[in-house]
Amino acid sequence: MNRGDEMKDFNNYRVNKFKYYDGNNGKKICLIDENNIKYMLKTPPSKYTNGCISEDLGSKIFASMGFNAQETQLGIYTINGKDKLCVLCKDFEINNKKLVKFAELKNGVMESPESGYGVELLSILTTIEEQEIFDPISLREYFWDMFIGDAFLGNFDRHNGNWGFLIDESNAIVEISPIYDCGSCLYPQATEEVMKEVLTDEVQRNARIFVFPNSALKINETKINYFDFISSNEYKECTKALFRVVPKIDMKKIETIVDNTDSLSQLEKDFYKVMLNERKKKILDKSIELILQKENSIAENNSIRN
Repeated sequence: MNRGDEMKDFNNYRVNKFKYYDGNNGKKICLIDENNIKYMLKTPPSKYTNGCISEDLGSKIFASMGFNAQETQLGIYTINGKDKLCVLCKDFEINNKKLVKFAELKNGVMESPESGYGVELLSILTTIEEQEIFDPISLREYFWDMFIGDAFLGNFDRHNGNWGFLIDESNAIVEISPIYDCGSCLYPQATEEVMKEVLTDEVQRNARIFVFPNSALKINETKINYFDFISSNEYKECTKALFRVVPKIDMKKIETIVDNTDSLSQLEKDFYKVMLNERKKKILDKSIELILQKENSIAENNSIRN
C-alpha cells in the first residue's frame, strides 16, 4: 500500500500565517480546520525517515498508558507539488493558555547549576525542587513517569525544550502540558532494510534495546542508558514510577494502535510490535524482576542476621 492510500488529506485546511512553531525536527505550519480548530502540521524531517509516524504512534501509545498526550493524526499534505505523509498535532495553546517549556522555567531558577537546556539529571531535579509554580512532589512523579514512558518507546530526545506547562498568566493557572514532540521515539531513522535485519537478527534487536538509543538526559556528561539506570534502583522515585507505569501498559491495546495505522506496511507493523514487546520485556519487566530479586535477597539476609 502506498503511503497516501486512504489517508486524510490536509490540503483543505486553511493556513494560519500568524502562528508559528519552533523546533528542529521538520518544518511546521499552523492549519485551521472547518471548525476553526488549530493544528500544527509537521512535515517529515530529512534525517528521520519515519519521524511523523513516530510522532503519531508515540503520542497515541502515551495516551493508551493514561498520559495526557497531544492528539495527532497522520495524513497527506502537498509540498512543492508532491504529496507528503505528515502528522497533524492539535494545538493545545487555547483559552489564554501558553506553553512554557521546562527549559524556560529552568532558566528562571537561580539555584539550577546549568542553563535551561542543560540536561544533567541533577540540575533538572534541582529545578523541580526549587521552582515555585507547581507542586514539586507531583512534578517529580510526572517527570519520572514520563521517563519510564520514554524508556519504553526508546525516546532519545526528551530534552528540556519538549515538555513543560500550560500557563494562563492572567488567572494564575498552571498545568502540565500534554505529552508532545514524540518524533524521536520508535527508531525514526530505521529504513525497511534495517527493519528486516532487526526482525531476523537478535543481536541487532538487542543492540537497539540495551546499547541505543539512550536518554537525552545525562549523569556526569554521559547519556543515561535506560536499562542500566532503571534496573540499578539507584533513584527510588524512578523505581516507584516503574511500578506505577508498567501495569498501565496494555500490549494488546498498543498492538491494535499499530495495526490500525493505515499508512504502515506489514513490515513496519511487525517491526514496531516486536520492538515494543521486546523493550517492555527486556528493559521494564526485567528491571522489575532484578529489583525485586535484590530486595528479597536483602530481606532474607536481614532475617538471617536477626
